[in-house]
Amino acid sequence: MKRFTRGVAPILGVLLLLLSIASASAFAADKYVALGDSYSAGNGANSTNLDSSCNRNTYAYPYLLSQQKGYALTFVACAGAQTGDVINNQVGSITSDTKLVTITIGGNDIGFTNLIIACTTLGCSSQIASSQNQINTQLPAKLDAAYNAIRAKSATAQVVVLGYGRPFASPPKTCLAATGVSSSEETSLTALVDSLNATIKARALAHGFSYADVNPYWSGHDVCASNPFTNGLTLLHTADSYHPTRNGYANGDVPAIRAIVG
Repeated sequence: MKRFTRGVAPILGVLLLLLSIASASAFAADKYVALGDSYSAGNGANSTNLDSSCNRNTYAYPYLLSQQKGYALTFVACAGAQTGDVINNQVGSITSDTKLVTITIGGNDIGFTNLIIACTTLGCSSQIASSQNQINTQLPAKLDAAYNAIRAKSATAQVVVLGYGRPFASPPKTCLAATGVSSSEETSLTALVDSLNATIKARALAHGFSYADVNPYWSGHDVCASNPFTNGLTLLHTADSYHPTRNGYANGDVPAIRAIVG
């Protein structure tokens, strides 16, 4: 009887170890990779507390989403990124077992941020026309290349592509935050954002990705609102100009993604 008991003990130990390993595997956090530009990195939140070279911070939607959902976050979005940067510098973080990928990209490919800032100074009708031409003729292929690169890294990851929030109200408003931007320019810029988003959405859906429309959450939170989701021109931190505020990331971007991923 004693010999039998001694034989059982090691077996029980092995079983417990296997159960422990299985349990740890079952509860391992889903891998989440956050790609994109400054609208993913967190510009606008007036913080670089994760990475000053890319302006990544804990107020950005990838970090907030990972905290809410318990994801294991790999945060590689970077201020200034274009579609080519996603392909060359970011998609390498995706692995075959990545569960979720999010991305905001395309704005820098058409010079949108610099365009809006130009509108606050010298006028920008010609630049708006140039950006629209890039949306029509160049952006779809650039987005396709970036989305193909994402899918090539993981055939199974859920990919959520975010659009950009409209900075201005419709009809236009005037306020200190919108200094220098005329009503006609606000209208033209809103139309440009809508065109940009429509192109992003079409290419994302063509690749079988989900599109997160942030603008239903942005409604009533333009740069002139009492609770803006987009910063106006910020002279002390110019890189934050016309990027989401902390509330924009938390109450605009995150809910738009959560409506898709749960």
